[in-house]
Amino acid sequence: MVGDMANFGEAKQAEDGTGDIPPSDLKGIEIENGNTSSDSTESSSGESSEEEAEEEEEEERESENGESCAKQFSQETDKEPKATDSENSLKHCCEKCQALQRPQYELVTPRKISKGRLLLMLEDEGVYECSLTGLVFEVSQKVQIRYCILSWSKFGTYLNDSWKFAGPIFDVDCDPSILKSIQFPHSLCLADRESEVKFSVLHVKNNQGLIEPSVDHSRNHIKWSVSSLSPVGPIVQTTKPAEHHGVVLVYKEVGQPDSYSFRVYLTSNNDSDINDIRKEVRTSKKRYMKIEKPPICQKLLEENRKYRLISDSEGDITPEDIQFTLAVVKMKGYFEAFFEQRPPFKLSLMEADSEQTVWSATIRERDCVDNSAEKTQKRRENRKRSSSTSEEELANKRARWGDESDGPRATKDMTDQQLMLVAKCMGKEWKTVAISYLDLTKLVLEDLIESKEQDLTMMKFNMLDLWRRRQPKGEAGVTHLLMKLNHNDVPNEVISLLQDMLKNK
Repeated sequence: MVGDMANFGEAKQAEDGTGDIPPSDLKGIEIENGNTSSDSTESSSGESSEEEAEEEEEEERESENGESCAKQFSQETDKEPKATDSENSLKHCCEKCQALQRPQYELVTPRKISKGRLLLMLEDEGVYECSLTGLVFEVSQKVQIRYCILSWSKFGTYLNDSWKFAGPIFDVDCDPSILKSIQFPHSLCLADRESEVKFSVLHVKNNQGLIEPSVDHSRNHIKWSVSSLSPVGPIVQTTKPAEHHGVVLVYKEVGQPDSYSFRVYLTSNNDSDINDIRKEVRTSKKRYMKIEKPPICQKLLEENRKYRLISDSEGDITPEDIQFTLAVVKMKGYFEAFFEQRPPFKLSLMEADSEQTVWSATIRERDCVDNSAEKTQKRRENRKRSSSTSEEELANKRARWGDESDGPRATKDMTDQQLMLVAKCMGKEWKTVAISYLDLTKLVLEDLIESKEQDLTMMKFNMLDLWRRRQPKGEAGVTHLLMKLNHNDVPNEVISLLQDMLKNK
């Protein structure tokens, strides 16, 4: 979806130097349920682990088919070749932008941790681009950055019609004294219109929305100097309807042996929108499978223009046309296409007025084969083999490390240094982990939080230390903590760290 940061022009500053949204621009609506950044990335306690697993599996399937649908750029041919590694290192932009080029910055691939969050471990000062999201981070030293994609349907309520979102909104967790700047990907085409747009960022903190000035922008990114970290996303003011790079996502209804029914979504090339679509499809009463077709629109999508879906085979398509806007996905809707005959058939998206083709793809019979159950079972087996350690293996390792000269001896308890490493890996779910698996109570955690110690990492360390002190001597080792925490909802980073400690031992 995104390209590299090209040469910046002159800095674009928001008109209000304080960074506050003027009263006319701020609707005054708080974040849903009063959540701040600290809980925007966490799932509610009612979310099922099965739903999270399905989401992870869908992301993995899309990764296997060229990372994310928003990053694909190759055009479909009859043979449908897969992009090579060298092709994948290029970023798609329209011919009008003339911005197809290799990344300027070092590409880094994040690790996926629990509940949709990503983790980057940067080893040195520099500027780095996330290969999955297109975010560009400028750091002054070695650092770990956690981040996730949020939904504009939740945070877009802070803006009125004078400001519109221009790209995905993110929640980034890092030391702001180390993270100097962030470059956010945007979906606008700026060819011939750069003088008509003004970029800023919406920064949501303490249940208030602030418009803060961007440092600069390119045809792919909007640069922002980090002040503090909470939900932040790029926004734009335009004097004319903006043109966006767009994508089309196709989903087939599963369980119809004698007919074919599809949902066809049209949206900007924006990961927040794309995530909303995934969630809507996943929570539908009917079950759908993703049809893997190149999603990139061949022509730009203009706001408030109507688009029509047609097919070269006889079928029923509703509605007749859809107006493209930046409203939330649930308000935009989708095309439904129903066919009684078997594939192949070709779907084409056209501008309703000019009848120019915006996107097209041929749906073949092999595209409609649902083998998700088999893939899911294999994926779960592989994940279980690669990332989990059975109790039997842990017991064998524990026995092997004991000194048996005078009979079995208990393993050593974890050191302060080891606990601190684990504390640093713990995310915002640390209180849930403490109550669920370490036999600590809410009252005990409240005492830790209300203590004089304000550093969050030290709070997590004190929580782990309290667990260690409550165990009998010799029963608070790495093995014991791993057995306690070896659950799906504990961050993979924590499990991997403990497993590495065992191997190094």
